[in-house]
Amino acid sequence: MTVHNLYLFDRNGVCLHYSEWHRKKQAGISKEEEFKLMYGMLFSMRSFVGKMSPVDMKDGFLAFQTSKYKLHYYETPSGLKVVMNTDLGVGNIRDVLHQIYSNIYVEFVVKNPLCSMSEPIQSELFRAKLDGFIRGLPFFSARAG
Repeated sequence: MTVHNLYLFDRNGVCLHYSEWHRKKQAGISKEEEFKLMYGMLFSMRSFVGKMSPVDMKDGFLAFQTSKYKLHYYETPSGLKVVMNTDLGVGNIRDVLHQIYSNIYVEFVVKNPLCSMSEPIQSELFRAKLDGFIRGLPFFSARAG
């Protein structure tokens, strides 16, 4: 099992942070285009799931998978979106995405007066804590790829 990459988007679709670990294939477009495509897909999926669900969905869109990877999604009440792509062997990681938000993003970005909430995160401490957290996950494989 492994983690491929992680995106953090603000409520307006600005990619605040992107990291990758075991990504085997690049998109073939600029990172800015990739971020726009990812946010647009998330926006559309949320809307689609909300409108087409036959039951009331309290949590809304949480994840989807293809034959090659699984996309996990967590949105905070403030509109921050945490997106992680993993391999298919990883189960529900909503709690992991919440920990990234509450224990890393809030602690090292929100509480940091030098960080702007509407611009990409420049904090090296945030990057280091996030990387350490991801590498410490039970489903992160150092030998993947």
